[in-house]
Amino acid sequence: MMAKVKFLDWYLKIAIGSAIIGGGMEFFMIKTGFYDKVTVIEAEKRAFENSPEAQAMREALNPWRNKDAKTSKSP
Repeated sequence: MMAKVKFLDWYLKIAIGSAIIGGGMEFFMIKTGFYDKVTVIEAEKRAFENSPEAQAMREALNPWRNKDAKTSKSP
């Protein structure tokens, strides 16, 4: 026999409420242009990460740069 699930109505209420809240948040983000702003910010971030300035910063901030240079020079 199939066991009866306790509090099934409570789980359904939580699931429906969560779906309504999530849908409302998505609607708000679409209407305020959130995704458009994030797309622009991500494009700028990727463009900067590929720039020579970002490469120089990565090399300057690498704590193992001196150790890596020593190991590559050693035979």
